Amino acid sequence: MTTICANLQTVRARIAAAAETAGRSTGGISLLAVSKTFPARQVREAAAAGQRAFGENYVQEGLAKIQSLADMNLEWHFIGPLQSNKARAVAEHFHWAHSIDRVKIAERLAAARGSQRPPLQVCLQINVSGEASKHGVSPGETAALAHAVAALPNLRLRGLMAIPEPTEDQALTRRRFAALRALRDTLNRDGLALDTLSMGMSHDLEAAVLEGATIVRVGTAIFGGRTRA
Repeated sequence: MTTICANLQTVRARIAAAAETAGRSTGGISLLAVSKTFPARQVREAAAAGQRAFGENYVQEGLAKIQSLADMNLEWHFIGPLQSNKARAVAEHFHWAHSIDRVKIAERLAAARGSQRPPLQVCLQINVSGEASKHGVSPGETAALAHAVAALPNLRLRGLMAIPEPTEDQALTRRRFAALRALRDTLNRDGLALDTLSMGMSHDLEAAVLEGATIVRVGTAIFGGRTRA
């Protein structure tokens, strides 16, 4: 068994244990392997171990892997900050975009996706911790953005994404994730139909699962430490 295969088994076991604690089915929780900075050969190794969905933060790096691994029929998620001039590439080559925080970006994605392809699955990135250095829309501005994005053609608004501040305070982490869940629920009561909470990483996936995560984004615990962010 390869190291990546063993790591995937460990991560899946962590998700299953957290789901059991939360009284949830693992069927409602997807593992997104964050492959940014890791070479295509390691993605291929993870895919051979049964992992299908991969997340990339950098457009050009992601495009190179998508092309190199076209034979694997993988699902590609863009999870990094998205600039307007990169929107077309994401719309044309990725299946999901998790990091929408402006109407302008969503409009460019919708226009580039076109009507001949399945809708691009999208999430709004929410700055749940209020950090000035973090990307994402504020919770108070989320409803207006969500309704605007939901009205665009060629996109399907699936839910919300967040990256809380790094902390050893598990109670605080859970409060951040709970706030994202509550915001999703509020939007649904207001007429939307959001089914996705993209939250939780290698160090806090248990807290995320306990608070309702449907996608956990895990990189280091699968591929190992990175030489660059």
